[in-house]
Amino acid sequence: MRITAYGTGTGLLVEPDTTVPLHDVPPATIKNLLATAGVLLLRGFTHTDLAAFTSLVQRTSTSTTLDPAREFYSEVAQKVDSGTDALGLHTENGNNPFRPHLVWFYCAKAARTGSQTTVCDGHRVWDALSAAAREAFTAQDIVYSRYVAEHQWKTMTHHLLDKTRPLEDITIEDLQNLLSTTPDTDIAAQPDGGITYAFRTPAAGPTLFGSRTAFANSLLGPSYNYEKPTITFADGSPLPDALLAEVESVTAGLTEEIDWRDGDVVVIDNTRVMHGRRAITDPNRTIFNALSYIEKK
Repeated sequence: MRITAYGTGTGLLVEPDTTVPLHDVPPATIKNLLATAGVLLLRGFTHTDLAAFTSLVQRTSTSTTLDPAREFYSEVAQKVDSGTDALGLHTENGNNPFRPHLVWFYCAKAARTGSQTTVCDGHRVWDALSAAAREAFTAQDIVYSRYVAEHQWKTMTHHLLDKTRPLEDITIEDLQNLLSTTPDTDIAAQPDGGITYAFRTPAAGPTLFGSRTAFANSLLGPSYNYEKPTITFADGSPLPDALLAEVESVTAGLTEEIDWRDGDVVVIDNTRVMHGRRAITDPNRTIFNALSYIEKK
């Protein structure tokens, strides 16, 4: 396989030297390259369809998770259907305690123009932030608080339990048991069956593959299909406008674009690299995604 730089950061483009089906890409190769690159673009492999994408995700991962607001198209793949507006940088599920290790995208049909997926390396962001900003994010965790509808939290819990309990039997106790090892999350049942939660987490920290600090979070992220979360510091104080403005400026300067082609697959270290999207200009664009863990979560 040919491995070359993609973009101006550490991202890598992986292409076959000869005819190689997508399902023959070794999982060990993906993990080893991802540890250095943070994001991989697999391009030019043959037999790139939803079945091959699903197989690659499953062979590389120990388990998968989901966005409960999206529909499944295979055992692991969900269609990206978050409207057409631009989406801010975020880590997938970064505003709740079930953040996956890896985010996968498969482009079944690329847009004719625009609609690029954006990526931003949290290592580079942390290094570029001012000393004052790094001090502010080091001194305190951040807290995401929001309401989640009943069918959404139950669907998530059902999947995280490997579907061992029927969806209709899921209770809030099942969710609380999943969170028993996550002391920084508080949940409260609501009269309509939904829940509210408060999730405390660092804005920056070590990654799946190393101890180097990465600024990887969902401070700028979207809330499509969900109530927008309230985001504060751990002491309840709001994040200063000047601090958020610096984050927006620094990340904008380090954001790169993935110009999709039919059959492309992208793998992102979700503990290091934030992603987003430019506005969709082609309604025929078709992209699927999957969320997974390398070790059992």
